[in-house]
Order: sequence, then C-alpha cells, then structure tokens
Amino acid sequence: MRASKRSVRDRAVCAAVVLLAALAASLARASTVVAVPEPPQVPAGAFILLDHVTGTVLAEHDADVPRPPASLTKLMTAYLAFEALERGEMTLDEQVVVSKKAWRMGGSRMFIEVGNEVAVEDLLRGLIVQSGNDAAVALAERIAGSEEAFVALMNERAASLGMASTTFRNSTGLPAAGHVSTARDLAVLSRAILADFPEFRPLFAETEFTYNGIRQYNRNRLLRYDDSVDGLKTGYTSTAGYCVALTAERDGMRLVAVVLGAETAAARRAAGRALLDYGFETFETRRLFAKGEPIRAAKVWMGEVDSAPLGVAWDLHVTIPRGAYDALSAIVSFRDGLIAPLEAGAETGTLSVMLGGQLLSAAPVVVLEPVSLGDAWTRFKHMLLLRYGGDE
Repeated sequence: MRASKRSVRDRAVCAAVVLLAALAASLARASTVVAVPEPPQVPAGAFILLDHVTGTVLAEHDADVPRPPASLTKLMTAYLAFEALERGEMTLDEQVVVSKKAWRMGGSRMFIEVGNEVAVEDLLRGLIVQSGNDAAVALAERIAGSEEAFVALMNERAASLGMASTTFRNSTGLPAAGHVSTARDLAVLSRAILADFPEFRPLFAETEFTYNGIRQYNRNRLLRYDDSVDGLKTGYTSTAGYCVALTAERDGMRLVAVVLGAETAAARRAAGRALLDYGFETFETRRLFAKGEPIRAAKVWMGEVDSAPLGVAWDLHVTIPRGAYDALSAIVSFRDGLIAPLEAGAETGTLSVMLGGQLLSAAPVVVLEPVSLGDAWTRFKHMLLLRYGGDE
C-alpha cells in the first residue's frame, strides 16, 4: 500500500517537474516579451484597473492622489455590516428602529420613516442599490451605537486593510473636511469585499429596489449594458464628481476598476467600460500551481520515508499579457535533506514565476505530507551518514 501511494506521488512530482522544465525552456525560446498596448485615455481625475485575484495593476492614473470618494464610502459601511452579520452580532431579518438622524439625512435616500422598524436586509439593499444615506446612518447606529463611533470603526478597518491614504468622516460619503480616499485604496476595499464576503456579491448586481412604495434603480448602468459587470457602487457629489467602483468577470477572469472625478455620469460609464474592455482584451490570469499539488520532492533524513513531496502554500496565479504564457519561467529553490519529524505545511523554500527577468509572483514551498521518525536502525544509520558524510 505504501509503495502504491509513493508511486502515485512520484508520478505527480515528475509531471510537475516536467511543467517547470517546459516553462523554463520556453523563456529561452522567447526572444521578446509580448508588447502591451497603452491603456485608453480615460476622462476622469483618477483611475485604477487591476486583477482581483493577483492584485496586478493593469492601468492607473493619479491612483494615490487623495480625493473625496462620495458614495464609494458606503463600500466600507457595507463591509462593516457584512462583518457584523458574519460574527452573528446582527441578522438579516433583525428589525432596526429608524432614528431621527437617519430619517433626516439628505441626498440620496431609501425613504425610511422615523420610528419605523426596517429589516437589516432591506437597509443593505437601500445602502447598496439605492445608495441611501438614511440606510447608511441607520446601519452605522445599529452596529456601533452612533455614527461617530461607527466612523472610528471605519478608519480602523481601513488601516488594517492597508488603505493608507484614506480617512473617513461619515458613513455616507457626503462632503466633509478631510473625508478622502484614493483610487488605489478603494480598489483594495473592493477586492476585500469580493474576497471576504462572496455571499453578498449578488446585492451589488441588483438593478433596482422598491421600498416604501418607491422604486429606485441602481445608478451603475453598466449592470444593464454589460452582462459581465456585477458590481460594485457609484457615487456623486459636486466636490467629488462622478465616481464608480466596478467589478466584472469574463471567462473566469475578474477585474476591479475604480474611476474618480469624472465630469458626467456618461463619462463615468464610458471610462469604466473602456478600462474593463482594455483589461480583458489585453491580459489574462492563469493559475500555474495549485495548493497541495506536488511540484518537487525533497530528501528526508531520519524519517519513515526517504522523501517528502513539496508544493506551494497557496494557489499561485499570475496576470500576464495575452500571448506571453510561453515566455514564463518557474524557479524552485528549496532546502534538500530535511530532518524528520516533519509537519505538513513546514516551509522549506520558494517558487518564483518570472516573465522576461521580472518577478511576477512567488509562493512559499512547503512539505505537503507529515513525515514521522523512522525506526531505530534508520535513525542510527542516517545519523552516521550525516556525521561522516556519504549517502545511501
């Protein structure tokens, strides 16, 4: 039984080694890396386009310049609401009493009434689909007790996500001194929502929501014009201009685009669509190695087996120009001659993927299967070999 298991494992390792060799050889055959066309000229103050899985930036302009984010602020309000639901601190069918402050909010609204009870699920739709400022404040007060306390949570979460240039002053995105973010930070937040709360992604794709007898349509009109688009959020104020955070998936590749400061809703829509089309037409994302897939074997001393299969600690993806796959190379550096006992997941090296001399991605190489100590004779023999040199 053990020999059969080892045979299967060794064949998998050999197959992975062949793939590595093929990738390395292809680099030698490729004389030039595929040329990438220039990104489109986007009519906006700032923008960024990136791959959702790898985070690879495909196009950007003034992506680190702080700007008012308008209702893209509500992405953070939604994120914290999703966290509260995940932790069991509130439920979708829980009824929230509408405060006078929430009812009095100006700007876009879902038209909740003071003193009424509204389900959390309806508030989320009012927040995301209708961009209701009243829904944002009602959720903030339910989660933190007051909007002021909720804003502190927003800034704490922004810092933990790495949104270094973001400061929130309210839960809505209404103009306030010092209330700023960047295209890059908002892309980070968008990726976090998509990765951490996939079960709530359908909310961002809803095109309309009716509450209190009032039907309102999602202002993200690309949801109706482009079947690949399924989120996330639009925003507008006179100081911020027209803004949008978009996500779309085509042929298994998901992109995130953020556009800030467009002059009109039509310009915002055109900018977002141009960026997405450019990204999907110019780039592709591939998974080269899967977590748990054997790629090499390392010699093991003092163990019950002579070798241990190695693989990557997580799925390793790369985003590359279309047509550049044959120019990739994969390099595995690992520590051979491991000493038992070994735990599964023990780190022993690195797998790096290169394109034309540029590092695209890297992942730790880990032991895939635990290795126990061998019997007394094996340990004694290996101890002598290790001390005096030699091999079996």
